[in-house]
Amino acid sequence: MAAAWRISSLISRSLSVPPAFLSLGRNSSLRRGVHRFSTAALIEEPITPPVQINHTKLLINGQFVDSASGKTFPTLDPRTGDVIAHVAEGDAEDINRAVSAARKAFDEGPWPRMTAYERSRILLRFADLVEKHSDELAALEAWNCGKPYEQAAKSELPLFVRLFHYYAGWADKIHGLTVPADGPYDVQTLHEPIGVAGQIIPWNFPLVMFAWKVGPALACGNTIVLKTAEQTPLTALYVAKLFHEAGLPPGVLNIVSGFGPTAGAALASHMDVDKLAFTGSTETGKIVLELAAKSNLKPVTLELGGKSPFIICEDADIDKAVELAHFALFFNQGQCCCAGSRTFVHERIHDEFLEKSKARAMRRTVGDPFKKGIEQGPQIDTEQFEKVLRYIRSGIESKATLECGGGRLGSKGFYIKPTVFSNVQDDMLIAKDEIFGPVQSILKFNDLGDVIRRANATRYGLAAGVFTSNVDTANTLSRALKVGTVWVNCFDVFDAAIPFGGYKMSGIGREKGIYSLHNYLQVKAVVTPLKSPAWL
Repeated sequence: MAAAWRISSLISRSLSVPPAFLSLGRNSSLRRGVHRFSTAALIEEPITPPVQINHTKLLINGQFVDSASGKTFPTLDPRTGDVIAHVAEGDAEDINRAVSAARKAFDEGPWPRMTAYERSRILLRFADLVEKHSDELAALEAWNCGKPYEQAAKSELPLFVRLFHYYAGWADKIHGLTVPADGPYDVQTLHEPIGVAGQIIPWNFPLVMFAWKVGPALACGNTIVLKTAEQTPLTALYVAKLFHEAGLPPGVLNIVSGFGPTAGAALASHMDVDKLAFTGSTETGKIVLELAAKSNLKPVTLELGGKSPFIICEDADIDKAVELAHFALFFNQGQCCCAGSRTFVHERIHDEFLEKSKARAMRRTVGDPFKKGIEQGPQIDTEQFEKVLRYIRSGIESKATLECGGGRLGSKGFYIKPTVFSNVQDDMLIAKDEIFGPVQSILKFNDLGDVIRRANATRYGLAAGVFTSNVDTANTLSRALKVGTVWVNCFDVFDAAIPFGGYKMSGIGREKGIYSLHNYLQVKAVVTPLKSPAWL
């Protein structure tokens, strides 16, 4: 498990729990002097990030260029709402330029024609360069996203590097089969790169999602046009420069920053894109799938929303369950598609769990992501900030009990108090919709049949958490829950080799692991007659 997305060491020291048991938490020594659940960390002047903004243009055919229209748009600091930089605003014309470059690089360039070993060496050189520049990249990711710097530096950058090491290892191990046939024929299958891949990544984990998409596509020999989220375009442009320093040929990776209705729609509907991969909301995923179908029927991989149940059984160690359930929901400001946003607690331990969960939320450190010991930064932008507050108001109006939080923290930026609701009913919006914020909804259940039925009664099916000491209970729930990932006594373990994706309206296909390679390959059967074969 050394390859896993490891934030476990941060929590195990404060709980005296083995790292394998939990996957993220807090280090009490880092939090001394930081006021919890207060504005103390917010009234100070924001810390100046230790990184310069050098790349704000589009990357097309190996060159950083202005958009065809000359337009730019501001990317904002979630801590303050102030402008970090103005970034080139790509639209349909820029997508056309990028696709043309990717097509030429695939049809005429060296990338799909060089040995797989040489491709793997370029991926490894790139990973080494990212590791060398990891401090600047972590600072840029934290600045643009509002996530804690320690999270970006200690968890996300190491995972990014590991993912590219992993896919570099796969590059020269992709091969077809020799297939026996009923007759005198030699039959082989070829696994060929699919061509030009269009990729659209979200704003909550820009670097990690870059690796999930770009790594397997390049390992298979494809070329790429990637559209970044308009909220967080900066780190993809930074690492693109490092890719070319590593020897990536021009046109193999093209990056267009811009907005969904313009650049995103143009990419999804482009007739010369052979494959599309999208991560984002279920609502936008439907649009992407429709555009792909109405154009050239390109295959689509979708990683979409979730409303993941986190089930705490009556045999649970309550203190450990409280900490893990807290992490499952509040990690990354609650802006995680697989967040354990429906906390189901057995009725026999519900009251004690609730009181301790409320106390833990009240202790959560919120403030400037660059301040040491901070667990929670701001939401990404004003739209998401207002959306979360609307759901909090909905919970109150629906007669759920607001245990703590419930509003803005401070007067500047997009900070929200860690919020806990109890007496949540299954038909409330806070129990049905993906909030994507620091709002924990605690629901009571009485037996396994009850919680299985209710956990599955959702349009989503991305992930689930199970907390129990009984292996039979764990096995029963793991097989009954209609989700793509079940974490038992852990959460958010994102090893490079573990596939990730959803059931139902949480998506189509899988990312990471060997399964992600299938997204970027075509299978061709080649059949040749055999004359007087010695054997069949």
